[in-house]
Amino acid sequence: MTFKTPKAQLNTVIIRLAGEIGIKAAWTRRLYERRLISNVKAALKNRALSYSALTQRFGRLYLQTSQAKAASQRLTNVFGISSLSPALQTTSELSDVVKRSVSLASQRLREGNSFAVRCRRIGKHAYTSTEVCREVGRQILSALPNLHLRVDLKHPDVTIGIEIRENQAFIFADVIESMGGLPLGTQPKVVCLLNEDVSSSVACWLVMKRGCPIIPLYFDNTPFSDEEATTLTLKAAGILFDWAVGFSRKVYVVPNGQNLAEIHRKCSEELTRVVSRRLMYRIAEQIAEAKGAEGIVSGESLGEPPNQGVRNIHLLDEAVKLYPIHRPLLGLTETEVEQLAKKIGTYGTSLKKMRRREKTPRKAARTIALKDIEAVEKRLNIDKMVEASAKSLRIVSL
Repeated sequence: MTFKTPKAQLNTVIIRLAGEIGIKAAWTRRLYERRLISNVKAALKNRALSYSALTQRFGRLYLQTSQAKAASQRLTNVFGISSLSPALQTTSELSDVVKRSVSLASQRLREGNSFAVRCRRIGKHAYTSTEVCREVGRQILSALPNLHLRVDLKHPDVTIGIEIRENQAFIFADVIESMGGLPLGTQPKVVCLLNEDVSSSVACWLVMKRGCPIIPLYFDNTPFSDEEATTLTLKAAGILFDWAVGFSRKVYVVPNGQNLAEIHRKCSEELTRVVSRRLMYRIAEQIAEAKGAEGIVSGESLGEPPNQGVRNIHLLDEAVKLYPIHRPLLGLTETEVEQLAKKIGTYGTSLKKMRRREKTPRKAARTIALKDIEAVEKRLNIDKMVEASAKSLRIVSL
């Protein structure tokens, strides 16, 4: 039997849920799936991508749309999805499966290509998965003799995938990898210290990937930092918000130059950076309490800069009493952080190589005593500085 090969019109997106969602307890899994569906709908609406139905099955969502390719690309930024495939939907009748598979193959295969057919079934059918693969492969070779195709089950140029679920079948040739993780909004909000350094945006993204909506908090150190720092920090925030469609797009900005000037006047050089960071954490704690967040996130890592050893990180944590401080980058190298930034899209917003005027010591003391820090903070009247900074907060909507 020979099949005509009309142009295949992709009409569905197979959305594969991140594997860890499927292993959750039933109640938790349903909660995560509902949030994921909501986030998918928000992402589609954001780009005005229409669809006629969004069907939920175990481990899958099936999106019926005439814009399958565009929708697949848009949804790669939705956490909780492991991969997507623009697909052809048809019935589970073997003749329909074969016909639509040949149609898709005729568009994707080129002369001399190798191919393989993979089939996955759920439900009872009058055929096996192996029989589907054999028949589809045979008909592709029969329908496209001029292309001189060959079957290669190990390293094919093109793989025709077939998912058969009860009375429906979905045929596809592309698997677009997504970021996985947990659906955004399934975990509490966190305050994230965001600045122009590439590490801070990566730290924000990593907690977003674990389901936490972020409240970006930026300390504007003008005149001690370059004026471009604010512009690029807001640009990084905008990129992060593209991973969080449907959630707040507000950046909280604290004027911090006056605080730094006061610290420089009353603090020795070796203590300046630790005292400055402790002040920032205290302000972040105030914002977290006001906004109902459940933690503070920082882009700090061990050993860079020199004062960020385990001992001094303990000094920073001691400044905050109500919330934990999370450091997602603690075990990553600088190269690993940069690779993640490139994947996220924030690498180009970094001022890492730009000359900066912030007055912080090039080398901090290896060991700093808590009593020395507390003595300086008493002279500074830190509580008053925190209160004044919280009142001067401004919100930038992107």
